[in-house]
Amino acid sequence: KDYDMDIAFKLVSGVDVWLNTPLRPREASGTSGMKAAHNGVLNFSVLDGWWIEGHIEGFTGWSIGPSPTETKLDDNMDTRDADDLYNKLEYIIIPLFYNNRQIWIRMMQNAIGKNAYYFNSHRMMRRYVTEAYIR
Repeated sequence: KDYDMDIAFKLVSGVDVWLNTPLRPREASGTSGMKAAHNGVLNFSVLDGWWIEGHIEGFTGWSIGPSPTETKLDDNMDTRDADDLYNKLEYIIIPLFYNNRQIWIRMMQNAIGKNAYYFNSHRMMRRYVTEAYIR
């Protein structure tokens, strides 16, 4: 509701980090992070939806909270996620952004090379045609 395409376009192409904090396991796909990756934006997200497949820690972005195999949905999940989010921002992401632009730029290239290459409509259409229509 009230999704503004013009604002979304500016966001996915004009930010340095795409922060996404869905409730596990309710993220169906999360295409905004995919669109951001096409623009070299690094993702910082809960490991749910597409980010489970697209995430390579410190290479295409960063995860928030435990991996899905470690996830037990309990009352402390939000606290653990918040602690992880703030720790990674303070000790990894912000220092990297300001102090090591070459690594940051390499990660942007990785986001495009790994995620934009795989998460796109061309691959989706090939799979639909070969797996749904040609059977």
